[in-house]
Amino acid sequence: MTATLATDPQAATAHPYWLLEQLRQDWPDHWPALIAANNARPPLALRINQQRLDREHYQSWLAQTGRLAAAVPEVPTALILDEPTEVTTLPGFADGWLSVQDAAAQLAAPLLELQAGHRVLDACAAPGGKTGHLLELEPKLDLIALDRDAGRLEQARDNLRRLQLTARLVAGDACRPADWWDGLPYDRILVDAPCSATGVIRRHPDIKLRRRDRDIAGLAAQQLAILASLWPLLRPGGRLLYATCSVLRRENEGVIAAFLEGHPDARERPILATWGHALPHGRQLLPGEANMDGFYYADLCKQAVISGI
Repeated sequence: MTATLATDPQAATAHPYWLLEQLRQDWPDHWPALIAANNARPPLALRINQQRLDREHYQSWLAQTGRLAAAVPEVPTALILDEPTEVTTLPGFADGWLSVQDAAAQLAAPLLELQAGHRVLDACAAPGGKTGHLLELEPKLDLIALDRDAGRLEQARDNLRRLQLTARLVAGDACRPADWWDGLPYDRILVDAPCSATGVIRRHPDIKLRRRDRDIAGLAAQQLAILASLWPLLRPGGRLLYATCSVLRRENEGVIAAFLEGHPDARERPILATWGHALPHGRQLLPGEANMDGFYYADLCKQAVISGI
């Protein structure tokens, strides 16, 4: 029995065969570390609300209460606690000084380079973690948080209330903007797309049991449909940030490549960063790197169409 466990890849890694094969194919130089990270205990990461205080002051305050936390160099708002704790007991939580959010997810809002007055759509927004971060970075946004699940939008409402921030919450399907869009174009769109969640397995081990290889093509088609549906809502010169918590190339650079091929007015902006891996399209952070979850980002800009004379 012991010999079988040692020689059976599925048993030895606690990952299904299809996922092991996909990770080996997509990340031939990194898959062993990726597997190990998936099976490791996830850290408790905090996002410090810099509208209230800076990270260093909060880190010092935690130390005075006997709690140690490490800064994430790549993410100026992120702290990782040495030991998990009940977040509601942390200083300032009830007053909106901090939120629980993995450092990788905290990369999204700064990538949009927000400015006061920007009209922003946070698509697939619930439960509102990134919505709150957008407003923490730039409170003077005209921000619409969209999600098809009205129940989960209530979680976003609760989070914003605790942070003392305001956005317009809209229950609607990103693939059916005619049902909810007011016709005014957006300067920025964040698409946190539904995905396989293979980048957050360490937080949700049941993903290994619930996901099947056959699911990925359907998810990629859904992701592409969301992009195609929301792209007309972006003004010329505006930017759309595509994000997933997947590490599978079919959902990430494969979706962006297909989108760019079908939309000549879309141009990709390279993400220049110290974190993750630059891909032919977008940038990928793998689980465990800098103690972060696995996330993918691609930054798209809409070009003005100049008609011929």
